[in-house]
Amino acid sequence: MKKIVTAGEILVEIMATQVGQTFLTPGPLIGPFPSGAPAIFIDQAGRLGQPAGIISSVGADDFGVLNIRRLEASGVDVSAIAVHEGAATGSAFVRYNRDGGRNFVFNIRDSACGLIELDAAARSLLASADHFHVMGSSLFSERVIAVVKAGIDAVKARGGTVSFDPNIRREILSAPGMREALNFVLERADVFLPSGDELFLFTKARSEAEAAAEILARGVRAAVVKKGAAGAVCYDASGAVHSPAFAVEEVDPTGAGDCFGAAFVSFWLRGDETERALRLANACGALAVTKKGPMAGTASLAEAEAFLESRT
Repeated sequence: MKKIVTAGEILVEIMATQVGQTFLTPGPLIGPFPSGAPAIFIDQAGRLGQPAGIISSVGADDFGVLNIRRLEASGVDVSAIAVHEGAATGSAFVRYNRDGGRNFVFNIRDSACGLIELDAAARSLLASADHFHVMGSSLFSERVIAVVKAGIDAVKARGGTVSFDPNIRREILSAPGMREALNFVLERADVFLPSGDELFLFTKARSEAEAAAEILARGVRAAVVKKGAAGAVCYDASGAVHSPAFAVEEVDPTGAGDCFGAAFVSFWLRGDETERALRLANACGALAVTKKGPMAGTASLAEAEAFLESRT
């Protein structure tokens, strides 16, 4: 099977346990949980049996060990995760609002994540890659952007493919180099995985179908719009395929979109029919929210198929 490689942040999440809790006063927390959007994505790919690896950096601390052990257990190639003495592994403190929203306190740019580079181990991992996946959230520094661009160029030069999940908020598009980096990735993407209105960050059209047509006209082969509880739609040259979501009891929404994306890309690379890829992706996204912790709900292929069987 084709090997997926990604690059970007690895961190731990520490979560408030009560809805409406703030960080202005002491309160109960739970964690640490291994996390980071590209790490969640690649963990899910590994759990599905897809050859997978990640280029990243962690500190020489317990949080770094926690993440590396988790990824290894899921079958991910961790050879290009650099361990830096004197730098702390990235972190995110998360609290939950009564309206369903979330607020974060991040330490990423100034953590070990900010030291990512294209070293010998990263080059070796890229040499084995058939597909490169990009998370927009990872484009937080020039160092990471340089690694991502090099990864895309290396894989594309060998006839490989690229997937792109914007995973970004409109308000940080004005960050230096961000818009340029996002456009660089999109121009080379084969699979585009926006969530909801992220589709319109890159188009003039304001209707979903017309915006998807714009994206496909730029050379993207499959534009997959994630809609949460409303399911997902894949637009490609043959038309549009809609797949409904599965109703589950939500425990923690973090990472659901990353798990969906990893599943869709994995089965797209295997040449599965779009409908099957979408159903398995929706199954992985649904299972992801049923456990506390961003990677706690990543599913194996057997678990995803058993879930689908239970819903027929």
